Amino acid sequence: MNDLDSEGRGVSGLQTHTVEVFDGKVWHRLTCRHGVNLRLLLLENDLSPYVPLTENLNCGGRGLCATCGIRFDGEAPTPEHWHDKAAARFGYPRLSCQIQVNRDLSVRLLPEKRIWGKRGKLESRRKGK
Repeated sequence: MNDLDSEGRGVSGLQTHTVEVFDGKVWHRLTCRHGVNLRLLLLENDLSPYVPLTENLNCGGRGLCATCGIRFDGEAPTPEHWHDKAAARFGYPRLSCQIQVNRDLSVRLLPEKRIWGKRGKLESRRKGK
């Protein structure tokens, strides 16, 4: 939707927002309606917040596993879910499954994030060390 009025409303009259996403290589520009879940928006646009190990091993957006973490460029939305509040407080990646897009956002996917422990140990076991 490129045809927006001065209040960010699309041709249908619904308020829309722009979400800029850095996937580790290039920036993507997404447009969505107000209130869309960030995790679902990412997945619908083939921009996964997961690493390969957690593509199928995750909680499905219930805010329990912390595998859909992303980082914000600029001001981040106020966390509302208990797990997302803890992530924001201690500087961990924010849970994309617990964020509703209520304004324009700029986010970074974390293709090299650590999941469930130290990545080095897992890589060493795979290499037979």
